[in-house]
Amino acid sequence: MFGKSNPRVVFLAAAAALGLLASQALAQTSDSAGWVTAWGTSQQGLGETKITSATVRMIARVTLAGDSVRIRLDNTFGTEPVTFGRAAIGPRIQGPAIAQGLNKALTFGGKTSVTIPAGGSARSDALAFRVEAQQDLAVSLFVNGTNVAPSQHSGAVVTSYLTADNSGDRALAEDGKPFTGKTTATFWLKSIDVHPYTPATAIIAFGDSITDGTCTTLDAHDRWEDIVAQRFAMQTPILRSIVNEGIGGNTVTSAHVQPPPDSPPGMSRVERDVLSHSGVSHVVLFMGTNDIRREVGAGEVIAGTKSIVTRIKAQGIKVIGVTIIPRHNRDPDSNSTGWGDAKTKIRNQVNEWVRTNAEFDGVIDFDKVVRSRSNPNLIEPAYNCGDGIHPSPAGYFQMGKSVNLGLFMSK
Repeated sequence: MFGKSNPRVVFLAAAAALGLLASQALAQTSDSAGWVTAWGTSQQGLGETKITSATVRMIARVTLAGDSVRIRLDNTFGTEPVTFGRAAIGPRIQGPAIAQGLNKALTFGGKTSVTIPAGGSARSDALAFRVEAQQDLAVSLFVNGTNVAPSQHSGAVVTSYLTADNSGDRALAEDGKPFTGKTTATFWLKSIDVHPYTPATAIIAFGDSITDGTCTTLDAHDRWEDIVAQRFAMQTPILRSIVNEGIGGNTVTSAHVQPPPDSPPGMSRVERDVLSHSGVSHVVLFMGTNDIRREVGAGEVIAGTKSIVTRIKAQGIKVIGVTIIPRHNRDPDSNSTGWGDAKTKIRNQVNEWVRTNAEFDGVIDFDKVVRSRSNPNLIEPAYNCGDGIHPSPAGYFQMGKSVNLGLFMSK
């Protein structure tokens, strides 16, 4: 199958170091010349898919208009260098098909190919290329290698495409016919920056599965931050992109977490997934439920959150705190220590701190949006996707609708 990642990837210390190296390599150019990140995702492991002399076509919906683009490719979890013999970008029409005559080759330091070392990162040269907010772009990468496993984001909730092995370089193909394979993971593509027509900034949604989009609809772009991005595109002259840096199951901290986390915790990915992006003015910090589920107390969740906030605000970026939504009681099983009244009490303690803590530059109270009218410790039935953990699409819509855009009007 396509798009699966290896279970229990060994990554925690390595991911923190690799993310730091990647951010250092990109730091000098991340905010230069008015660039703003318009789309991004969080790599979380090494995929099981093996690619041999084939082309992948990653689909990404940018949230900001501009007259030039550049992409960033990360090999964060790769165990060996990866070579892309060609890269291209174009506006997706439907499926893997690209608008005729608009698929454009990208270069890296003036060259059509680029090799990225294990743990490394590369940013393309700028390309004069008109994009619109809410437009799907297709980024095509010819993988010039044998049995190459992708560094990936596993749960993109967006369909992307790839050609059969040994089909060669099809990066410039526009009709989409060679792309017979599908995946719901995002391979190697870390971000897309645009050069906006007028001054703009980026908002990073930094969170777990409720930001990543668990229980949302494949290819529908109906996560809470998608709704916020659509509202910005339609309702305000203030230009803001929304960048989804959510990972399912993500925690604030890795200390004292049981069972151990299966993705790099928020504290270790601040550099890679927030500070290395271009033109960031705000971060929406929405984590903590998985720490509590994994036996972490309120004090440790708060301390870890404070550490993240301090590091982000030190760069002049505003941080918006978010309350943790209800989680229904469930018995422990082989992969979880369950949830009960004691953990709900911890959640409520953390939420009280979020609502009253002066260190945040604003608060979004998603807890109040989706909680049951009859029992505030449960999710409203219409907003519960069925697992007692994640919102339904209707719940995500209400969350996105509730966000006060005024929180992001000042830089």
